[in-house]
Amino acid sequence: MKLYIVRHGQTDLNAQKRMQARRGLPLNATGIAQAEELAGELAGVRFSEVWSSPQERAVETARIASGGMEVRTDERLQPFDVGEADGQVIDENMRLTVGLIPDSRYYAGVEEPALFKERIYSFLDELKARLPEDATVMIAGHKCTTGCIDCYFNGFPADGDFFSHSVKNGRYRVFEL
Repeated sequence: MKLYIVRHGQTDLNAQKRMQARRGLPLNATGIAQAEELAGELAGVRFSEVWSSPQERAVETARIASGGMEVRTDERLQPFDVGEADGQVIDENMRLTVGLIPDSRYYAGVEEPALFKERIYSFLDELKARLPEDATVMIAGHKCTTGCIDCYFNGFPADGDFFSHSVKNGRYRVFEL
């Protein structure tokens, strides 16, 4: 099975270098242009299924990049929950543990990284069990999601920083599952 892992296009929060998780914004003009560029790059690919995080910015990117295919969503593809850090400026004053993982001692509601990894991996395991080997699937997600999916194929880092393995806004990677 071939997986095309797509990171959503830019939003205003991305442009402002702010933490963006579940309270994110839709694509801005740059993000729409990035999704349209992806559509051109992927025009020859015939997707068996297109999946996305339920977040509007990811769904919109998937819809545009897939050429208007039906986009299915799954709650397991939600971004890593950064709790009260959602919307914070990412700078030297932000309290992080590793990579872009907010320190839960300072921000309430931060998801446990192991639980995030578990839900992303369970989604991928389910795809592998359900779809034929010749399927081609697009999964649209976020910095955290694309990073964690990369770790599924290339090994989870010892320090737990799945964010550093992510795809850039409006770009994609291809994996064989």
